[in-house]
Amino acid sequence: MGTPREPKPAKFFLALLSSSLDLLSGVESDLTAILGAVDGRSDIWPWRMSTFYQREMGDCLLRRFLSFEPLASPGDLARIKFLTQQVEDRYRGEPAGRPGRRINLDPGYIDAFKVVLASTKNANQRIYLDAGIYAEATLLYFDGAFHGQAYTYPDYLWPATLAFFTSLRSIYIKQLRRLP
Repeated sequence: MGTPREPKPAKFFLALLSSSLDLLSGVESDLTAILGAVDGRSDIWPWRMSTFYQREMGDCLLRRFLSFEPLASPGDLARIKFLTQQVEDRYRGEPAGRPGRRINLDPGYIDAFKVVLASTKNANQRIYLDAGIYAEATLLYFDGAFHGQAYTYPDYLWPATLAFFTSLRSIYIKQLRRLP
């Protein structure tokens, strides 16, 4: 029989989606108040994966990933999802002229073995955490690289996204080695 123990801390990141280039940068101060200092930024890429967000956020959506310096318990994922939803709410409506969100914030974390995303939607691959939040291991690390699953969002399989997460994993492993 195994002995339960707390997992190693994880490195949190956010996937940002918006049609406003200014908002992708402008929201960072709200996010650092929740997650600490930003220590990684992906490039900003055009996002044309679906029309799901078009009515709410407009055309010409942009994707960016941010990572945060402090390591934290993976058990914080549901709480962080809730807090990032509050940030989304702060930016609803004007000046975009739409009643919905102007930015979509999807938190997740990386550890040595996987990339985990938070979601408010249940699905067969998701595990319930708390307060209406689910978790999904969307990328698995083995054979020296990240690999997607049948359900992995296509933009998480872009070479640039995989390169970002590979770099982030290296930073995370270095941070773990410095822990007492």
